[in-house]
Amino acid sequence: MKLHLKNTFIEANPADSNLENTRRQVFEAAYSFVTPKRTKKPELIHVSEEMLANLGISREESNSELFLKVVTGNEVYPNTKPYAMAYGGHQFGHWAGQLGDGRAINLFEVEHQKQNWKVQLKGAGETPYSRSGDGLAVLRSSIREYLCSEAMHYLGVPTTRALSLSLTGDDVLRDMLYDGNSAYEKGAIVARVSPSFLRFGNYELFAVRNDLKNLKNLTDYTINTYFPDLGKPSKETYIKFFEKVAIKTLDLIMHWQRVGFVHGVMNTDNMSILGLTIDYGPYGWLEGFDFGWTPNTTDRQHKRYRYGNQPSIGLWNLYQLANALYPLIDEAAPLEAILEQYKSDYGTKSLIMMKEKLGLSTADEKDPYLIKDLEDLLQIIETDMTIFFRLLSGYADDSDIQEILNTSVYNKEELVEEIEDRWKEWFQRYHNRLEKESLSKTERKAQMDAVNPKYVLRNYMAQMAIDKADEGDYSLISEFFEMLKKPYDEQPEYEHWFAKRPEWARTKVGCSMLSCSS
Repeated sequence: MKLHLKNTFIEANPADSNLENTRRQVFEAAYSFVTPKRTKKPELIHVSEEMLANLGISREESNSELFLKVVTGNEVYPNTKPYAMAYGGHQFGHWAGQLGDGRAINLFEVEHQKQNWKVQLKGAGETPYSRSGDGLAVLRSSIREYLCSEAMHYLGVPTTRALSLSLTGDDVLRDMLYDGNSAYEKGAIVARVSPSFLRFGNYELFAVRNDLKNLKNLTDYTINTYFPDLGKPSKETYIKFFEKVAIKTLDLIMHWQRVGFVHGVMNTDNMSILGLTIDYGPYGWLEGFDFGWTPNTTDRQHKRYRYGNQPSIGLWNLYQLANALYPLIDEAAPLEAILEQYKSDYGTKSLIMMKEKLGLSTADEKDPYLIKDLEDLLQIIETDMTIFFRLLSGYADDSDIQEILNTSVYNKEELVEEIEDRWKEWFQRYHNRLEKESLSKTERKAQMDAVNPKYVLRNYMAQMAIDKADEGDYSLISEFFEMLKKPYDEQPEYEHWFAKRPEWARTKVGCSMLSCSS
């Protein structure tokens, strides 16, 4: 296995001079060198062939002993220096100080076919940033991250990627519900891949500490590496850089809203500077359409990171990044203008996104009202978001209404005459609106099916894969991995997964809400 290595990040940014792997505050450094922890009995469970190809690794090489050892932290690839990044962050609206890669270790950079990838292990042992944690991860959270990061890629949602999923052979103690009932679980490691794992918090930490030298150095590196089209770093370039990040952030969140994904923990240390979905912790997919739903048990009371609030939290997080970059610009007005533009763009892009989901391509001043009334109806009784919008593409006339509702509504007994009448009235307005479109029914269906997925990684499905994997059966991991590569295709062999959440999963741990424990 011969990789084309690069070291752009560690060569351009200062390293921690302390080489001891002890938990501590790290100053005037962007990262600390650290060696992954050796594991008892590593076992490769699954590997992404597409990511292998992206890194220039053959299928045969992925079956080698070297590959297994490298992706489980048991061997450091020759001529590389693994490291953990330093960053801070606002967690649930409050500054949390230094955070950093507490259970992530960056192995190396690979350049292949003019693309640069950072390869990172999640769950490979403690780092100086582990605080009170052990730096390890368990099988359940690792399966969820492995499957979802690749599924998001195929959905067309910007995301970090996954290379491999492995067992460590070690047991890891976790209090899954934070209720004092700790238990040992199977340890696991995900090898994840991204052009960069830089977060808003990387810049915040330097700014809060008034380390302007390293703030400028990191920002210049980011611009030179990922936004070279902006030109040589300068005050004007920093403004354009922030504008790019704001645009990418909003575009990312619009994709989340489109497919019904709820991140669950949108702290600034979980916000990618490249507008990628990063850190798959207590995420979830909307089953019933609900703007107020959050998958995170920690967020249960205030619901800060609920589905309907994600665009606003994106803006709040950008305010924190603007504050961090302000010392380089020393002028608030251009940053404020970009943040105001985010608000304006959100309204525009949200309308466009919903019109695409409804198959509407022409302009009509009444469209916002049609959409608002639909969203209200979807929440009157529990209605499955994925199923409703997917079936809507097949709508032609009144004869289709009953099938759409019966298939997508969770409790048909709640579909009383009054609610049915409201639905019929909405469908009549929708029907009239469609008649103003020039597309044929076939063309409209194709366009709608391209933005409304048929298959997503529903929470109960991930839990089923976890339960089987705990017994040593990885078949569902493979099945879901293959199915989710083509989420917009009909795939009749997987039709049984195009179904509402079963009733047993409504309150089952892992299917309804999740904690940050991994």
